[in-house]
This record gives sequence, C-alpha cells and structure tokens, in this order.
Amino acid sequence: MHPRILCSGTAAAVASRRMKTILSAVLGNDGWTWRSHEVKFLNTSSGDTVMIGDISYKLKTPRNPELVPVKHISESLPQAVAQHLRWIMQKDLLGQDVFLIGPPGPLRRAIAMQYLELTKREVEYVALSRDTTETDLKQRREIRAGTAFYVDQCAVRAATQGRVLVLEGLEKAERNVLPVLNNLLENREMQLEDGRFLMAAERYDKLLKEHTKEELDSWKIVRVSEDFRVIALGLPVPKYKGNPLDPPLRSRFQARDIHYLPFKDQLELLYTAGPNIPAERVSQLLSLATTLCSQESSNLGLPDFPIDNLLHGLNMLNVVPTMSSQQLVQRLYPYNSMLGKDGCSAVETVLSRFELMDGGHKSPGSTVVSVSKTAGVEGYADVTLRIADEDVTFQVPAGTKEPRPPNCNPVFISTPSHSKVIADMMQSHMVKDMCLIGAKGCGKSVIAREFAELLGYSIEPVMLYQDMTARDLLQQRFTLPNGDTAWRPSPLVTAAMEGKLLLLDGIHRINLGTLAVLSRLLHDRELDLYDGTRLLRWDRYQALKEEIQFTDQQLQERSIFAIHPSFRVLALAEPPVVGTIANTSGKSKGQQWLGPELLTMFLYHTVSPLARAEEVSLLQGLSPNVPKEAAEQLLHLTHTLRQTNDSTAQSLASSLSTRQLLRICRRLSSYPEEHIAHAVNKACLSRFLPSVARASLQKSLANCSIEETQDAEHTRDLTCVVKDGVLTIGKVSTPIYRPNEKMKVPDVLFYDNPQHMMVMEDMLKDFLLGEHLLLVGNQGVGKNKIVDRFLHLLNRPREYLQLHRDTTVQTLTLQPSVRDGIITYEDSPLVKAVKMGHILVIDEADKAPTNVTCILKTLVENGEMILADGRRIISDPLEAKGRPKTIVMHPDFRMMVLANRPGFPFLGNDFFGALGDIFSCHAVDNPKPRAELAMLKQYGPNVPDATLEKLVAAFGELRSMADQGTIAYPYSTREVVNIVKHLQKFPSEGLANVVRNVFDFDSYNKDTRDVLIEALHKHGIPIGAKPSSVQLANELPLPEAVMTSYWTISQGVNARRKMLCPSETHRIDVKGPVYLRVQAYPCHRQESRALSFSEEKVHWQIPMNEVNIICDVATKDDMLFVATCNPVTLYSMRERGETIQCVELNNIFPRTVSGVWQPFVTVAPLGSPLEGQVVLHEEQSNTVLLVDMATGAVRRLILSPDSEQPPSKTSNWWSSKEPQGEYKMCCDFAHKNWLLFYKEDGNQLEVLDVLEGQVHAISLPTNLKSVFLVAEDRWLLLESNTDKKYLLTKPMHMAAEDSGVCQLHSISEDAVSSGHGASSDGACIPQMMSCDQLPNENLSAALSQKIISPNRIMTDTSSFAQVIVGFPDLMSPNEVYSFKRTVDLSEMKSSGAHTFLRGGLRTTATKRSNCVSLLSANQVVRALPPSKVPLKEVYPKDVTPPLTAGYLEVTDLNSKKVKYIPVPRSMSVSPYTSWLSKVSETDMLIAPLSSGGVVTVDMGGYVRLWETGLATLQRSLMEWRNMIGSEDGRPVQITIKRDSGLDVSAPKHGKVDSKNAPHVGGNQWAGGTGGRDTAGLGGRGGPYRLDAGHKVYQVSQAEKDAVPEEVRQAAREMAKKAFKERLKEIDMSEYDAATYERFSSAVRRQVQSLRIILDTLQAKAKERQWLKNQALGELDDAKIIDGLTGEKAIYKRRGELDPEPGTPQQKPKRLRVLADVSGSMYRFNGVDGRLERSMEAVCMVMEALESYEHKFKYDILGHSGDGYDIELVQVNKVPKNNKQRLTVLKTMHAHAQFCMSGDHTVEGTAASIKELSQEEADEHFVVVLSDANLERYGIRPEHFARVLTSDPQVNAFAIFIGSLGDQAERLQKTLPAGRSFVAMDTAQIPQILQQIFTSTMLSSA
Repeated sequence: MHPRILCSGTAAAVASRRMKTILSAVLGNDGWTWRSHEVKFLNTSSGDTVMIGDISYKLKTPRNPELVPVKHISESLPQAVAQHLRWIMQKDLLGQDVFLIGPPGPLRRAIAMQYLELTKREVEYVALSRDTTETDLKQRREIRAGTAFYVDQCAVRAATQGRVLVLEGLEKAERNVLPVLNNLLENREMQLEDGRFLMAAERYDKLLKEHTKEELDSWKIVRVSEDFRVIALGLPVPKYKGNPLDPPLRSRFQARDIHYLPFKDQLELLYTAGPNIPAERVSQLLSLATTLCSQESSNLGLPDFPIDNLLHGLNMLNVVPTMSSQQLVQRLYPYNSMLGKDGCSAVETVLSRFELMDGGHKSPGSTVVSVSKTAGVEGYADVTLRIADEDVTFQVPAGTKEPRPPNCNPVFISTPSHSKVIADMMQSHMVKDMCLIGAKGCGKSVIAREFAELLGYSIEPVMLYQDMTARDLLQQRFTLPNGDTAWRPSPLVTAAMEGKLLLLDGIHRINLGTLAVLSRLLHDRELDLYDGTRLLRWDRYQALKEEIQFTDQQLQERSIFAIHPSFRVLALAEPPVVGTIANTSGKSKGQQWLGPELLTMFLYHTVSPLARAEEVSLLQGLSPNVPKEAAEQLLHLTHTLRQTNDSTAQSLASSLSTRQLLRICRRLSSYPEEHIAHAVNKACLSRFLPSVARASLQKSLANCSIEETQDAEHTRDLTCVVKDGVLTIGKVSTPIYRPNEKMKVPDVLFYDNPQHMMVMEDMLKDFLLGEHLLLVGNQGVGKNKIVDRFLHLLNRPREYLQLHRDTTVQTLTLQPSVRDGIITYEDSPLVKAVKMGHILVIDEADKAPTNVTCILKTLVENGEMILADGRRIISDPLEAKGRPKTIVMHPDFRMMVLANRPGFPFLGNDFFGALGDIFSCHAVDNPKPRAELAMLKQYGPNVPDATLEKLVAAFGELRSMADQGTIAYPYSTREVVNIVKHLQKFPSEGLANVVRNVFDFDSYNKDTRDVLIEALHKHGIPIGAKPSSVQLANELPLPEAVMTSYWTISQGVNARRKMLCPSETHRIDVKGPVYLRVQAYPCHRQESRALSFSEEKVHWQIPMNEVNIICDVATKDDMLFVATCNPVTLYSMRERGETIQCVELNNIFPRTVSGVWQPFVTVAPLGSPLEGQVVLHEEQSNTVLLVDMATGAVRRLILSPDSEQPPSKTSNWWSSKEPQGEYKMCCDFAHKNWLLFYKEDGNQLEVLDVLEGQVHAISLPTNLKSVFLVAEDRWLLLESNTDKKYLLTKPMHMAAEDSGVCQLHSISEDAVSSGHGASSDGACIPQMMSCDQLPNENLSAALSQKIISPNRIMTDTSSFAQVIVGFPDLMSPNEVYSFKRTVDLSEMKSSGAHTFLRGGLRTTATKRSNCVSLLSANQVVRALPPSKVPLKEVYPKDVTPPLTAGYLEVTDLNSKKVKYIPVPRSMSVSPYTSWLSKVSETDMLIAPLSSGGVVTVDMGGYVRLWETGLATLQRSLMEWRNMIGSEDGRPVQITIKRDSGLDVSAPKHGKVDSKNAPHVGGNQWAGGTGGRDTAGLGGRGGPYRLDAGHKVYQVSQAEKDAVPEEVRQAAREMAKKAFKERLKEIDMSEYDAATYERFSSAVRRQVQSLRIILDTLQAKAKERQWLKNQALGELDDAKIIDGLTGEKAIYKRRGELDPEPGTPQQKPKRLRVLADVSGSMYRFNGVDGRLERSMEAVCMVMEALESYEHKFKYDILGHSGDGYDIELVQVNKVPKNNKQRLTVLKTMHAHAQFCMSGDHTVEGTAASIKELSQEEADEHFVVVLSDANLERYGIRPEHFARVLTSDPQVNAFAIFIGSLGDQAERLQKTLPAGRSFVAMDTAQIPQILQQIFTSTMLSSA
C-alpha cells in the first residue's frame, strides 16, 4: 500500500519500546514463582518473534498497520492473563478458532485485543446484535453511479486479507444468522453473492500449481489467507440471557473460560488504583464483589457484581476518600432499585459481613461549589465539591462551551437531594459513563440538563424506543443526490466525535440485544460502524498516529476517526420493575431490564422522588402564585399515596409525579378558584380507573380532606362567544388566531351542550398555559368533535394523523419514497405541523405501540427530535443558527392527542400510562342526561320528547352497567345520535326497531342480550313487543243514572234548625325539632309497557322489609308519600325520580311492652311555602308530627294542652271490651296548609293552621261519625248512631276576634218514589265525597243532559257513583243521581285473598275506603278485593282469572262503562295478617295522581302508577304503537323507476298473457312490472295499477316468528335428552342439578363477563408482532435503500414472536379465596342470605376460571371457629364439572351448620398471605369473605388492615358482609382503600368479586 511507511526501522523500534514496558511490568512483581509465563520479544534477523512462556510466534509485518489494536496492553500483565494469552497462541499456531466464554464485562475483549496487539494482527471487529443479518457478515450491495456493487463485509475482508475476525456477542444474534459462517470456520470456504468463491489456502495453492492465477481469477476463486482466524466472545447462555449456541457452530470453536481475574491479581490492580485508600477497605470491597459473583448468589437470583467497575470505583474513592463504601456499592450495584425485599436483605447481609454498611448515619450532603476550566489542560474542568464541610477539588472532562456557575439557572430550583445527586454525578463523571434511574417525572431530564450546563456540555438527546435497531443507533443508509447509496452517522456517532454529552433517554425500553452494540463504546471508547469506519479512543488515536506517522487527513481517508476525549454518555431509565418477568407481549413496562450486562456499562445514580419539603420549595419556586393551602393539600395527598406500600396507591402516585404536580400548580396559579379534586382526578384520569383504584383514590382524597364539589360546576351556564376577534368559553378568553392556511381550519357540525363546553373551557385553560392536550374517553363520546370545534373556535389550522397497529416511528415522522433512483422523504403531518405552527391532532393514539408514540416525548419535553433523513427539529432558534439541516419548531405548534380509555374492552396500548404525564389529560365522558337530551333535541327536533327521554335514560343505565363491568361495551352518545337521526328522517319507524341498529351486535350473546332487553324494557322501550300485544281491561256497561233522592239544606229562621257552634283559638305547642337521618335509596323504576300495553305505566319497589305494613299513601303534585306502620317509616319519592327518601320514625312512636298497640298513621303533604313537609297523624295516640323530608327535622305538634294523657290509661285500653273511638285527620286541604282533626264519637273539631301555628277548636252539639270536607268553608258531618247529615258552614277566615261563628245546618233526605214501588231504604252513608266539582262538560256527559251547576261526586257501597247536583252551594233541594249496583258491596262476603291467613271474617270496618274520584277524567276509581268483582263477566269462561292483589274498578261517567283492572299480587306480604286486615280490604292502597290516573301501593311495597283516563290512554297507545313501529305485515314491494326515454303512447290495458308469466318492461303485456303504458306496477303512463300477483317474495314478520311447533318441540326434547345424558355422565341426580343451577344461574352474568374478558386478554397476548428481515411480506420502509441495491431480506411480516431468549416462562397467577363458613353465616343466612351469596361467589370463581388453569391457579379455603384452613378446593384438584362444584358448595353449607362458634378471619388472612408469598407465581391474590363483627371478637380494624397489606407481593382483598348498623361503614373507613369492600346487600358479593377480578387480576394479564 504505502511502502514508504513500513520501513524496517520503525517496526523494530516499536517492538523494542513495547518490550521495555512489558518486561518491566512483568519482572517488577517478583512474587510469582510457579509456572510464571513471561512474554518476551526476540529480535532476530529473520524477523521478530513473540514468546509467551515456552511458546513462540513469529511476527509478520501488517499490511494495514492502522487496523492493529494499540494501547490495549496494560503496564502490568497479571499472570492469569498471561495464561490465557499463551493458550490463544497455542490455538493460533494450530490454526483453530477460539471462543472466549465468560461473564459479562470488558475482560474477554481486552484479552483478545491484547493478543492481537502482541502478535501485530489486523482486526475486523463485529458487535453482533439481534439486528445483524447475513449481509452484515458477508457482502452488502451499494450503488455507485447507478450500478449496484457488492462490498465485502467483515468476514469476507478478514478471510481474504488474513485478518482476525472478532465476533462479540454471539448470544445476541438471532438464530440461523451465524451458520452462514459454519463452512468458513470449518473448511475456510464460502460462496459469495457476487459469484466469487472463497477457498482454503492449501487447496488454492494446490490448484495454483496446476493452473495460472489468471485462470483461477476467471473462475472467481479467491484464496482465504492462512492467517485468517476467528475469535468469538460470548456469554454462557443458560446462566445469562440470550440465544444458546447452535451445536454445529459450537463444535467449530475451541472454548476457554475467561472468568474474573483471580482474587490476588485483582487486589494488586486495585491497590495500584487507590494508593490513598486503606488496604483493608480495598480487600473488603473486593471480597464483597467476589461474593456477589459466586454461584450461590446467582442461585438467589442476584445479578453478578460488575467487578471490572471496581477499578473505577476506587479511582473515585481515591479522590473523595470520605465517600462511604455503601454509597460506592450502590453506584456500582444499585440493589435497592433492582432487587426485591429478599434480594436487598441478602446483599445487605453480605455488606455488613464485610463491614461495609454505613452504620445507620445519614450520608453527608454534598453540593457543587464551583466549576472552572482547567488551566493548561484542554477539555477538562476543575470541580470543587463541598462534602460535609470539606472542600474537595478534582478534574473532570468538560464540554466545549463555557461552564456555568452553579445555582444561577432560573428554571432549575436546587433542592438538597437534587444537588447531592449532581455532586455525586460529578464524582462518577470523573471515571465513567452514568445512568440515572428514577420514576417518571421525578426530574431526571432536568438534572441531566443542569449537569450538562454546569460542565459546558452540549446535549445530544437520543430517545430510545423498543423496536429500535442497531442501525438506528449507529448509522442509517441514505442516497446521495446522484442516486449513490451512502451511510449517514447517527446523532450518537456525531456526539462521540464532537465531544457532546449523549443523553440516552429510556434505556429501559430498548432491547438488550440492540444496546449491546454500544458496550464497546462504553467500555473502551471504540466503535466500528457498518461502512467500515472506526472510531478510536483519543489516546489510542494519537498513539496510532505517532506510531505509523500518519496525518489526520490520511487516517480520515482510511475512515479512522478519534472519539473526542470529553465525550460522555448519560443514560436515563425508569426503575426496573422488581420481581416481574420480562413480558413478551410488547409491554416495556414489566421488564427487569437491569441485568449483569448493563451493570458493567454504567455507574448508577438513583433519583428518588422529592421529599415533601423539597417539593414544596420547588413548586413555589416554579409557580410562585400558587395558592398556598392548595399546594399543601396536593402534596399531602401525593405523599400519603407514595408512602403506602400498596400497588394501587403506587400506580396512582406515579400519575402524580413531580412533573404533574408542577403542571397542576401552574394551572392553579393562573386559575386559583379551581378545585384540587378536579385537578387530581384529571391527572389520574380517575373517570377511567378500574373501580378498585378509583375507590382508593376517592378515599385518599377524603382522608386528605379534599372534598369534591360537584354542584357548583353543573349549575354554571357556559356559553361560547366570539366577539371582536376574542373567543370566550365560560370564563376564559383568548384572541383568535390569524392563520395563513385557512383551508386547514376544521369546520364541524357541533351542537353546544354544557358538558362539552366545560371540557372545552378546561382545554382552553391548559392551551393558554402552553400545554399539549390529551383527551381520553370511550368511543363515540365526541372527542374528535370537541377538538375540531375547539380548533374551529380558535381558528387554528390542524394537521391530522391517525395511528394504528402498524404505525412505526418512521411513518410518524417521514414517509420515504423513491424518485429516479433517489430516495426522498415526504414530511408527515407531524413535521408539517412543527414547521408551520399548526395544531397536530393525533387520533387513536392508543392503537399504536407505545414504543412508537414514545418518540413524542422528546418532542414535547425538549422540543427536539431527529428525523430519519438526518434533519432535526429544534425548539430554540438561537441553537439552530449556523447548524445545517435543522427545522425550527414554530412557537404555535401544539399537539392534541385522542385516545380511548385504557383497559377492557378497547385493549389498546396504555398510551396514558406511558406518556400521560407529559400531556395535560382530559377525560371526555358521555354528556350528562340533561345535556344529552338538549343535544339530541337539536339532532332530532321532530322526535317526541318522551322518546328522547327514554333513550337517554336507557343509555344512561347501560353506561353505568358498563362502568360496573356488567356489560362489556360502553354504549356512547354516538349510538344515540344515530338512532335519533334515523327517527328524525323516518318518523314512522318505531323506536323499538331503530334501537336494534345498535343492539343487533349483541343479539347472539344470550346473557348480554337479556341484560340489554331488561334495561331497555325498564325504561319503556318496547323492544320485542308486537303492535298487537295490547292488554287493556275489558269494559262492562254502566247502569243508567237514576235520580234517587233530594237533599234539602235547612235554611229557616227556626233556631232549632239553625245551630251555632262556638269556636276558640289557641296556639299550638311545638316540641323539637329532632333531626333524623334521611336515607336515600336508588329507585329502580320499571316501565311497565315494555312487552305489552296496559293501563299500568310504571312500577317500582319501596325498600322496606317483609314485616312492614303500608298504611297510607298520599300525593302532592308529582311527589308520592307512603307511610308504613311496623316500624313507622315515611317514604317520599317523585313520579319520575331516581331516588326514594326514607325517614324511620319508630323511635318517636314508642311501642308498648305488650306489643298489642298497632299504630296507624295517615299522611298529609303540605303546600307552598311548606313544600316537602308532611304532617303525620297517628290515630290511636293522636300524635301529630311535622316531618321535613329535606332536612330530616321532626317536630311534634301538640294540639290541645290536655291531650297529653298519662300512659297508664293507654296501656289498659285494650282490656276494656268496647273499642275506643279513634282520632281522624281530614287532609283534603292540606295543600292550603290546614288540617281538620276529630275523634270518632267525639263532639269537637280541631282545625290546625300549620302556618299560623294555631288551633281552632269547634264544639258541636252532636257526636260525630265522620266528616267530609266538601269545600273549604262547608263541611259535611255525619252524626254517629243516627247517620244524620249536617252541613257546617264557617267563615272563610277565622279571625282572632271570634266574630265568625260556625253554623250547623241539618240536611233532610227525601227519596224519590221509584217505579219499582219501594222507596230506597234509609239514608246513604257516603264513603267518599269529592271536595271539588266536576267540570260542566263532564257533568253534562255523566247525566246525559246539558247542565251547569255546582256539584259533587259521592260514592257509597250501593252505587258505582253518585252525583249530587247543586250541593253544597245551592240551598234549593239538591238532586242525587245514582249509578246503582245490582248487589250492595257491603253485603258481599269479603273473602279476601288472604282470608285463610287472617283468622276468619273481618269484624271491624277497615280504615281505608280505597275510593278516589278523578274529576278531570270524570272517573271514580276504587280498589276491590277479587271476591267483590264480577269475574264471570270480566273473563271469558275458559280463562282462569289471574292471581291478584285486587282489582281497580274504574267507573267512567263519560263513556258509561266500568272496567276492572287486575293489580298483580305483591311479592311478599307481612305476616301480621290481622293487623293488615284492619288497614284495607284489598292488599293495596290507592291515591289519585295530580297528572291524572291513580297510584297503588300493594302490601309488599310495590308502587304502581296507572293511567285510567280514556283520552290519555288513547294518546299513550298511539305513542306506544309509534315506538314499536308499524310493521303491518304487508309485503314490501321493490319498485325501480326507470326513465326509459321512450315517449308514452296512449294508455291501454295491454294484452293478457294466458300463461301469466312475469313481464318486466316493454309496453305490451298487462300486469307487468316496470313497463310503459300498460296496466301494471311501477311503470309509467299506464292507465291503472294492476298486480298480476308477481310480487317480491317476502316473509312477513309474523310468519318469521312462527317456527312450527313440532320443530320447537324437537329442539326442546333434544336439549332435555342431552342434559340428562350429561347428568348421567357425571353421575348427578336431577335434584342436585336443580340445586346447583340455583347457585350457578345467580352468577351466570358475572361468569360470562369475566370469561369474555379472559378470552380477549388471551387473544391480545397472542397478537402477532412484526418480524423484520424477511424474504417475503410487506416492504419494510426502513429497508427501502437495501431494496434499491437489490437485497432480498427487506420485507417484514406479521408472525408469532418467539419469546426473547432467556425470558423466564410466564407463570400463572395465584389466587386464593378464603370463604367464611362460620356458624354466624348459617345463623344469619335466613336474614340476608349471606351464606348462599358466599356460595354463589365461590361458584362464580370456580366457573369463571374453568379451563383457564394455565393462567390462574386457585384454591378455596374456608375459615370458621374450627380453624382457618378448611380445604374446599385444592390447587391441583380443581372441580371439573357441576357435580364436583356442587360438592364444594355442599361442604361449605354443612360446615357452617355444624362448626364451633368463633372467628379466625385475621389468622386465616395472615396465614394465607404468608403461604402464598412463598409460592412462585406471576402475581398473588387473596380474597377474604367474612361477616366478622371484628369488634365483637375484640379485633382492632387497624390490626386487620396491617394484615391485609402485610406483604406487598400479595394483593389481599376483604369483602365484609355488612352487619349491624353502620359498623360496616366504620370498618371500611379504617381499612385500606380499594382493598376492602362492604356488601350491605349480599347480592353484591359476586358483583364485588367480579370487580376485584377485572380491575386487578386482568389489568396485567
């Protein structure tokens, strides 16, 4: 090559210089006597020889001296190394290839290089990685001047030139790559792609004897040099991660174990490195290191200690001797971060064994005092640290810029812990590259930046991502303008050459096999690149230059460059996840990435989260205006979360990283009125957390006294206005943007609604603070709409990127394409947005792999990003000046990312988890019902409101079910909007039909379908109903109205007839108020018209217990009040409300000892201004209470001072035989706030004026039987015994001066002598009298004559209804018209439904007459028992009447009809039957509704609303039919209108075809379709339509539904037979099968949904990945250039990814259920079914996990008084079929029945947690079911809480079965959040268990 350089003198001179150094080193240590091998150089005339011991090797002069390693031989060569060198020399002389195997570290490479330097051999070095392909080893094509050439790669170069090929990292290469070399290794032969053939030297030389060299050249045979050798370096694979050696490959190598240097050699080395350190300390450190490398420690699972780094450690100690040993060890071996609890304790045992522990005292703080450039030394700086009051100065490498003095950076707030980290980094920086480990958002990047600025470094950030290849790290290919291919160095390489600080961000993400390429750079500062370029360490480069006397220019021509001496690498990583295994499913989260190999590469510093005080100062420093109290609360919350050792809390704390806290504080300082809870919920995205985590967060918020204020937010009216170029949303304003590109501003149809406005206001706040936004929500909630609308309002242009599964980093940034053989790059929307300052909207961000989206992080954080074509985006315009290929980020650039919520059922990638903390997150939810309704009205203005309301309600319910996990799919607004749009366009189609557009997806999943149909029916969407299923009651004719009598009111002057009644007034006494608890229960309203149409509108159940008795119902406007009397309770609810309020009053009504006192309560709701208040009146004790339902205040009103009677009298009243009269209350005018009280057989009326607080007592001359308030000032009185009627008139207002006197008029009744002869006997006794009159048209209709007159409706037992005309205002005789019954009701036997229970016939009259009048509908409604209904007339002969609670008899005076509506039986009836029978003769009570219609409440507490009015019924039926849609069964005709272009001739009938064949078109035949002029269908111009019967065949709906009966029968029989056979097979009786079915069916839905989730997760784990470097498939963008050059393996395809080598097998999750089978479970099972519920829960576990045994290993234990380890199911013997499962359930039941009393909950939990933590598993779960009254057994809840969280590896949950009072709630407050659940209703147990499953076990499955 250059003969002038290789003159004879130089080589000899160099060799002798080498000799000296080596010999002096070896002979200096004269301690070695045994077999000491010396390395000698012999200089003879025939050439130089190297001798190692007794083996000599003749040196040859290298042809390319620049390829010979330099400066690898150290001054002193340890004896062990000499041994290794001697062995290699032996193998070299034998011509064998060697494999140096040993633990990770630079030692093997160093030995190889030392040997090569000794023997002056040229080296070809390849670091193998998982990306290495055959072309990297053999030949690669390059294009030159439009032609593709083959360029030899390392293996071929080494073989032909006689070099030594060093292959490092054989275990990294993918299988089947290295066998390419097999033949070359064995026979020194290889066939090349360009047709040449490499041949072994001996064979070639033989051929050469027979042929000329020219001939061989023409045959393309190339000689392999006899000096070619291969040295392979690898790790032993079973111990370390990697691919095992291929056996054929292995057999071709000679192996040598290069273990660590012997202890003594190491010690010598270390003594020389640290002369200032006590020898004892050095040997202790080495002993520790050696211990941690022993076989025993690796059996414990501890990674090897990086012994090679001890040298660097001692260099540090030498300078800073005060550093504690433990600190040093932590840097070399950060065991706290990478090992679990056991590992750490093991390491600490060893530390203390060698006396290296700090001994408890805190390490002294250290800070950087000053940094200055070192005088006289280029590239170094003097750093002074102050460590514990001493200053230490030392030199470190420094960057090219001026160093900046510490503590003058405005954006870096120095905190003690951070400044200590920086000071520590300075010490490490002296010797080696570093890695910072710290959680997300704890300040790693900030520290790194500050560190770089202190030392004057420029930073080169490189964001690592998971599928990054070695090429991306080092060099990429590109094309030159003329189409030639070339290599472009990556930022990493330029940083090395320019001496920058390389920031490797996310080293935990990248694959270890790829990172291995850098190990040589990190250890030796050398690097070989793909195009043959070599980078050498600065001093080696200088030595080489000097040795071979080249200039820099000449070396560069040979592509050898120096690495700048100040180049350093700083890696950033998140802490390794302790104890987990590396997941293969592409999750980078679960990796224990910090293995023995990485330990050798860096020194480690951990950045721990800030202490609270530091964080306070940081937040206040960076956002000075933040409200102080808010910041305090925030930090309190964060630190409580960080300190709990519960995984849920930890994950919440990670969302509240310091970065997020800063963001929250910045926002609070701009908007101080905002609430913290809002900010925290936003940061954690609490709306989409699993239920367990959400509970945990709510609880933590509550504990830190951060209340969530909801109401203020929703009442605010938000508007958005654009005025004078300023946009205002809510309270936030901003000027509107003036864009250059108008067409990119989105414009979207958007209907404002308050909730989306709130989100947009929120977004605007963050937008103005300069944040990038992330919107997370379910599908179809309007994320895109909101963003588009937002940008439209702001007038900002947008770029749009949609991500998907196959998005790669390249597609995000640039799109490569080839034009004219030159590769060009199209900017992606991302780059365009950055350039132009547009808004980048990234949609479906969760669909792309997180490793791809991670590159957004550097863009958002540092404003830097490197593109594939070598350009880079820079945010700082100053930095961009003078730098080529930069894109300056436009200041207006912003990102808005949209993603679905993490988790099931989207199963996207967790974008939020990976990048959530660099965005400001907003949860977008479906609008609240009101907002949604308003929005839907805009979409469907013509759709009836009732329909919209039903839709909103039904979907609201489905969404909450999706949140609870009952159904998998979250139904969204998008679906509702589509339904409404359809209804708007096609109003005649029924709602029931249109909703199927959404729900047909679920029509094949029976369980889901049942849930859906139930929910839709509940809200009255009649899906599945037919228009014909109308079930209205039959009508019977009403008898004619007959005038039966006259009533005459005495008017005369006669004093006897006109009696005056004196009245006196006094104030009432008020006692109280007492505040009682108003409990709210959810009201599960069920629309009754789901499947068929009847009079019943809605029904729901009042939450009352079985023994209670309903005694009164009252209504006011749309409020219903129900009183019960055992115990006395008052319920209130709205007709359309969501909740039922309930106040228990039984403490206020005391029971008597004997228990005979049966209270009876009536209710009177008051009117304005006392709305919501109710007067309760107890009839026996005459207690009057005023109850306020809003506040729970109860006041007792004492009407007359003497009414307080001594109780002795009452306790005795029942023994005296004649019953006492009861007190009654008349509340017809309660809405006017006055009530009337009287006592039966008494002679006094008391009028209570509630507002005035006065009682007017009116004394009467007669004794009363009953009182009817027929008007406010006229009352009808009945005298007892005689039944004589009186009318009492009183002045309207009783003034205090008693001017008004009440007058009593007697009423005489004169019967009209009827045609039947006999006059009606006796006076009528009214049961009910209306207090207002019928409207005139109703009166006329009732009496069938036009009449206008005051009137009243009255009923008695003998008539359906009576109308009194003229009463009570006219004094002339009033006519009474009656609709007579054939049989008087009182004469019928009342054999009620429950007579046989009720002890014979009733003796007393019932308290409730159950009769009401509906004046507007002109109806009288009364409730009758079935025995008083003419059932024979109502039902046809062959129909058996249904079982009912009674009938509503509706007498309609308009249509003169009476109908009997059956009221369904109540589910349960109180056992107190005799008491019941006193209340009402039917099992229900009835009251009128203000909306028309009546409400009934049956004795089981079922409330039903009925529609009785004819007009309203017709209207409802119309609506209902519209909702079903008119599927009228007519066949659908398809008509095609053809414009045939022929003119119409005269119309005619056309010929009749005798065959009647179908005719289409033409104008000839009659009865065709689509023709012209002839009679037919769908044509034009014919005279009339004529259908000849050719129709489109269509099965009508009814026919479809009618599957023939025999088919159904056969199907049923088949199923039955199969069932019986299955039973026989598992030997189970039918009785057992039924028993098991009872438990199984109760939890079927939960089992189903769990199994769906398990299936999808399993499918997700099996999702295929991209396999690169394939020979067929899709073109891989990254390989376009390789494709240009004609390579084959440039494709990628999807396939099953083999698990990474060395990743342990995924273990199943381990679950244990501890079921409570103690005696109390059996004892209280009757009360709340707790034992059965627990059995259901156990059944659920067994069924859900069936056939998932490979994923979940579970067992079930019982705990009771007998002990805490009663085996129910063993781990390896899980029940396989129903019989075995039933046996488990039976065992539970039997055990609970016969065990001892006592409780072992705590012991059982503790034992299980301990036992499970010992087992090998992926995750451990313990679920404890217990009804333990912990207090009763003296167990402190705190103690139990400690047990639950005793082991962080085991997730323990407790489900308590709620017991006495609020004990369960108290328990839940003390137990850790998200870990304990209280099931007040035992039906929740399976539900809770399902929640635990879904939110924890499946989150990471």
